[in-house]
Amino acid sequence: MNSEFDSYRLSDEHEALREAVRDLAEKDIAPHAAEVDEEARYPVEARTALVKAGFHAITIPEEYGGEGADELAGCIVIEEVARVCASSSLIPGVNGLGLTPILLSASPELKKQVFPSIASGESMISYALSEREAGSDAASMKTRARRDGDEWVLDGTKCWITNAGESDWYTVMAVTDPEKKASGISAFVVHKDDPGFEVGPKERKLGIHGSPTREIYFQGCRIPEDRIIGAEGTGFKTALATLDHTRPTIGAQAVGIAQGALDVAIDYVKERSQFGKKIAEFQGLQFMLADMAMKVEAARQLVYVATSRAERGEKDLGFISSAAKCLASDTAMSVTTDAVQLLGGAGYTRDFPVERMMRDAKITQIYEGTNQIQRMVMARSLLK
Repeated sequence: MNSEFDSYRLSDEHEALREAVRDLAEKDIAPHAAEVDEEARYPVEARTALVKAGFHAITIPEEYGGEGADELAGCIVIEEVARVCASSSLIPGVNGLGLTPILLSASPELKKQVFPSIASGESMISYALSEREAGSDAASMKTRARRDGDEWVLDGTKCWITNAGESDWYTVMAVTDPEKKASGISAFVVHKDDPGFEVGPKERKLGIHGSPTREIYFQGCRIPEDRIIGAEGTGFKTALATLDHTRPTIGAQAVGIAQGALDVAIDYVKERSQFGKKIAEFQGLQFMLADMAMKVEAARQLVYVATSRAERGEKDLGFISSAAKCLASDTAMSVTTDAVQLLGGAGYTRDFPVERMMRDAKITQIYEGTNQIQRMVMARSLLK
């Protein structure tokens, strides 16, 4: 077998992790998922259960109090939680996103300052790159950071910040030298208690209702000079490297959502009768289920390959990471839509979870780079 595919084969430890996370998700997260969505409240039960089990930020190295798991393990956790509740899967997912720039580029001293409180579950971390006028064109950001003695002073606004208000730490990209454009962007770590930092109101969203999305504001926000991640001017490079590692995690979330919807659809067609027989006996519906399952498995395999290659630090990860995120999120949207169709009128009601899964799936095609951006990344890789 091609070694590239052989390399991500799940070990006994990975299989045991999947079982453990699935058991936790079924017992402690699934029972609250509908209520979390309906009330648009933060899934405190999920956070408590994930922290207690050590699954909330599994890739933090052991030397900083973490589990020291690999990136494939991180994807498995996200996938299994998303299978029952996409909002809850953003607890490990966004911790992983916020942590990755620090893992990749920060000094050991900064890691020691930030990681232990996240590893213990006392704190969480979010990632702040986007702005209202700098979404897909992130390099055009306006948030500024300037030196003032032994401090940095940040001014500006970041938007679409997942779990803002729940997180204590924020990885923030800001311009330190406007004349250098992308090479004048630096990365910082901001704490919620830093003077001049504020959190805005929650966005009213189509899906992932249990995960708050807010703007965050920096108004003369002062942070110590040692909270810069890597060298000045390397922030955008770090942001792009981060996405190579974290786009597969969005793929994992999408796979989990799709798998959850497929599971519900299979159970339903086995029970529902029309024309004197179970609708699972109708070949048209059997073909729908076969196509759904085929897409989910293809997406899962691509996500696992991408995250394993990122773990090894291979070069030119752009294509495989974008492909994994793109295929998986398109699959999630397709499979959840088909699941609603298979359940018919029941699928369109909130009595079944597939309508929630369909709404939740949509964001996976948008955040961490829209799927149009993913296709641009892939095309550039092919044509360079």
